[in-house]
Amino acid sequence: MLDFFEPKHRILGDDAGLRKGRGKPAPDIYLTALQSLKSADDYAEDTIKPDECIVFEDSVTGVEAGRRAGMRVIWAPHQDVVAEYEGKQEQVLAGRVVMNALGDDWQLGEIDDGWAERISSLEHFDYGKYGIEIL
Repeated sequence: MLDFFEPKHRILGDDAGLRKGRGKPAPDIYLTALQSLKSADDYAEDTIKPDECIVFEDSVTGVEAGRRAGMRVIWAPHQDVVAEYEGKQEQVLAGRVVMNALGDDWQLGEIDDGWAERISSLEHFDYGKYGIEIL
């Protein structure tokens, strides 16, 4: 899957551009990835905004990180994670499970704000809903 992206646009958890101690649920990894795309030769600096991005996540902390970055989130968790957070899906999708307090809760979403959704598998992602055309 990562082969689809040019190496210069692959931002991994141990990336040198990420500050130590700022892993998920901090939004840094997603904001760094966005900055990498914005610095590409094909894009002007202001062409891609966080609210135009989609984060695909399988973890609860990843959902929180995506929400803190101001991005839409598609949560496709393993069935064991679904079972663990049964009855808390709305809080997970809002990024409000509060697993790690970062002191910047203003970045979190609101319950049922429409900025995140859970799907059972990436195979069920609705491209059309997000204006993505598959050729």
